[in-house]
Amino acid sequence: MTRKLFTPVTLPTPDGSGLEVGNRAFVAPMCQYSVTARDGVPTDWHLSHLGAFAAGGFGLVVVEATGVEARGRISPLDLGLWDAGQVPAHTRIVDFIHGQRRLAGVQLGHAGGKASTYPMLPGHNDGATVPEEEGGWSTVSASSGPVLEGLDPARELTEEDIAGVVASFVAAARRAEEAGYDVVQIHAAHGYLIHQFLSPLTNRRTDGYGGDLRGRSRLLREVVTAVRQEWPDSKPLGVRVSGTDWVDDGLQISEVAEVLRGLAAEGLVSWVDVSSGGLTDGSTIPAGPGYQVPLAQHVTRTLADAGLGEDTVVVSAVGAVDSASQAETILVTGQAHAVSIGRAALRNPHWAALAAAALRVPRGEIPHAPQFFRAGFGSAS
Repeated sequence: MTRKLFTPVTLPTPDGSGLEVGNRAFVAPMCQYSVTARDGVPTDWHLSHLGAFAAGGFGLVVVEATGVEARGRISPLDLGLWDAGQVPAHTRIVDFIHGQRRLAGVQLGHAGGKASTYPMLPGHNDGATVPEEEGGWSTVSASSGPVLEGLDPARELTEEDIAGVVASFVAAARRAEEAGYDVVQIHAAHGYLIHQFLSPLTNRRTDGYGGDLRGRSRLLREVVTAVRQEWPDSKPLGVRVSGTDWVDDGLQISEVAEVLRGLAAEGLVSWVDVSSGGLTDGSTIPAGPGYQVPLAQHVTRTLADAGLGEDTVVVSAVGAVDSASQAETILVTGQAHAVSIGRAALRNPHWAALAAAALRVPRGEIPHAPQFFRAGFGSAS
């Protein structure tokens, strides 16, 4: 029985070849805060964590937010691609994922004013800035001041600084290509630097990087344009966005959809992952099953109305998508073209294989490592 979730999806590429992903269940990037050496180099934990998703049947495995600068890390324990010495460990992960016949992506990000924070792990002071005497550093943002209550004030980036940030994204993309990644995703969500420029909550600039939507989206356009020029034409470029700040005076989904329409129409991005939030305390977010899916649906319809369908840009939905039937419904009703699975994948790295079994995909077509065949996915044995 054919199920939409387990049909291939092609991420378009500038050279027209496209990159086929074996199924529409993607692994969302999820920070592990496990670089204990604080050097940005992936560890055995990352290999085990990410490799399990590939063996468990996900079509595309996306590595957590990876700093394009050391000062761009969310915490001191985050991954990086700001230095050539970090590439070999990334290559090891990519090679394993490829060995499972899956695709590997990496999310490139800069945390801006939300950098240098304690890791979101038990026993840590989550939501506070790590002081310099504990290995923290001064942060930067679209405008001066704290991005969120409880964080140290950030310094406003100059236009020269901004050019340096763009160059850092380009250099990190070059290293991602060296490591063998199939896809790069630019992190423009969750209150981090590019989102800090996009949102009127944190962007109070009066120059060409502030003001109206075109000014506030300028950094995103410059990063995407510069990376697309460096990233091979045979490989897709994606972007993750926060569709809304969930407050009236914040970023709205209509604005985000318009920015994405422009990027897709220019052939700069061919995959969009729609998340939300990151610049408020979260009290206004109506969290619940699939609560962000309407945001992805809005983007999907806006792009389609502009003649930008799945053959031009793939839209994935993310956020409390837990069950196979829920994911399948999102796809067959046209709310999105793919789903990104986060916490449910953390709970069970074999989510994709189990989802296929739940949807009655024939046992021989259920995606998983051959070593797991005796697990009996899709059978009563």
